[in-house]
Amino acid sequence: MQYLEVFLIAIGLAADAFAVAVCKGMARGKFAPCYASVIGLYFGGFQAAMPLIGYFAGSAFASFITTLDHWIAFGLLAIIGLNMVRESFSKEGCERTAADIGIKTMIPLALATSIDAAAVGVSFAFLEVNILPAVLIIGVTTFIASVLAVWLGTKCSDRLKQFSTLLGGIVLIIIGLKILIEGLIA
Repeated sequence: MQYLEVFLIAIGLAADAFAVAVCKGMARGKFAPCYASVIGLYFGGFQAAMPLIGYFAGSAFASFITTLDHWIAFGLLAIIGLNMVRESFSKEGCERTAADIGIKTMIPLALATSIDAAAVGVSFAFLEVNILPAVLIIGVTTFIASVLAVWLGTKCSDRLKQFSTLLGGIVLIIIGLKILIEGLIA
């Protein structure tokens, strides 16, 4: 898997964190770099850790199902992507009172937005991706996207949240299809 593909996966994975960070920015109302950085560190850190966990879990049994790896990678990415596309059409808006960035608030949010990254980590194990650069790309991409999202949230509306979630879902589905096609051709 090329670094460009890992970067595109990182963008797709960052979409959930981006959407939540937009809401945080909307709730805060005024951009503060320290506030945005804390949000970026939570989301980027969890987005980097979860694929690593998934990778090691997937590596433990990857040799047993290498003939199905492209189907598993496609299935996981397609399910995550389709769920994100579905969420993008949800009528729920940002909670205007959600400006809190305390540990009791941020850990559950960071965990919830990074669960799909663990599934991607399992896919990485099957595809024998070099995991350390991959998790670095995912973590840094999510950090930057989250900080940018907080700033944009202070400027924009709920429509940005819906668009970012839709786009992230579509990117993950396309990458899953690419992996499936390459696996079937090989």
